[in-house]
Amino acid sequence: MIDYNNKRFRSIENTENGEVTGDTIFHYWQEGTVVWANYKGGNITFGNLIATADRNGKLNMHYHHINSEGAMQTGVCKSTPEILQDGRIRLHESWEWTSGDLSKGESVIEEIG
Repeated sequence: MIDYNNKRFRSIENTENGEVTGDTIFHYWQEGTVVWANYKGGNITFGNLIATADRNGKLNMHYHHINSEGAMQTGVCKSTPEILQDGRIRLHESWEWTSGDLSKGESVIEEIG
């Protein structure tokens, strides 16, 4: 199983309807199959996510955040890990808003040092 504990990630790609930018930093923790993170930066004032990890490190998560306009946004996301040549984790994400316009999107976040 992939260990997400105390890993930090930054967005490297996002569809236009997403609010996360390259200035958004995610800080992940893990205990067993339970994974959670805080995130903020760019258009995000503060956010949290909670997820379960399967044996291959795929994450099934729910997230919520307050954006720079003061609106609370919520959604669900499935993240598939890729291990880069240098050992860092890249997450390929398919997400959907459960608030607002209920649209779907794709994003990629990558582990930073």
